[in-house]
Amino acid sequence: MRRLNLVVSEADQGERLDRFVAARGGISRGLARRALDAGGVFLDGRRCKVAGKTLRPGQQVTVNLEEAGRAAGAATALERSRLLYADAALVAVDKPAGVPAQPTLTTDRGTLPELVGALLGSPVTIVHRLDRETSGVTVLARTKAAAAALSEAFRTGGPSKTYLALTARPPAPPEGRVDLALGKDPARAGLRRVDPAGEAAATGYRTLRASALAALVEARPETGRTHQIRVHLAALGAPLLGDPRYGGPRRVGEVAIPRVMLHAARLELAHPVTGASLVLEAPVPEDFRAAEAALVPPLPVA
Repeated sequence: MRRLNLVVSEADQGERLDRFVAARGGISRGLARRALDAGGVFLDGRRCKVAGKTLRPGQQVTVNLEEAGRAAGAATALERSRLLYADAALVAVDKPAGVPAQPTLTTDRGTLPELVGALLGSPVTIVHRLDRETSGVTVLARTKAAAAALSEAFRTGGPSKTYLALTARPPAPPEGRVDLALGKDPARAGLRRVDPAGEAAATGYRTLRASALAALVEARPETGRTHQIRVHLAALGAPLLGDPRYGGPRRVGEVAIPRVMLHAARLELAHPVTGASLVLEAPVPEDFRAAEAALVPPLPVA
């Protein structure tokens, strides 16, 4: 991502935002308009999509531009086959890898709530988030009451979550519980690290299969901290494949790893209206299956 940090000067008093971004940012006006339309322009820290917005001296303009070839275009639709459950209060979907749960710095298009809302024909609210490259079960609310109840349930750790991860090696020990607090990494924006002064975080885990190349690990997070599974498994010497930010390789031998190999396979929670137990499961996606088959094949049946 390319970022432009611009300050409105006295000479720019009353200038249109699109013209200012183009002139001061050294980019074409067409590119400036595309960045505005996509939601990649922020005025004094707030997203602004009004090309004709007039500026005043001292204002801060941040422009986030997706670098050419660095990312695929935003998804425009969600297949109905990814719908796992729906009623008047909530909906559960199998989130594809690559779809953001919320607007990014470069765009507010193609987010999961937008895609699910389009599929159902009504707006929805995200109540818990998977990382962009993580696939699997995600729940969204269809009413304000359900959103409040579900958000509180996730905040207090009520739902039971099960993930599958492909790691560079088995965690040590191969089964157990990680209880390591997590905090922001001051040296790397947006990332987390083990920090005794951070927020409490715990993850149960067990190694399902392992080979000389990789391991298939089941992770059961008891809390919902940002990047929790990724940091905890890395702390056990088992970084996720496709996760170079936490030490995981993008290639193992001849096998290219397309993304962070993490899949939210199962979610069990109480229905926010009826209290009934809901068990939601998402099938393992093809890219995960292919990497698993190549690196951690199942043992032959005797």
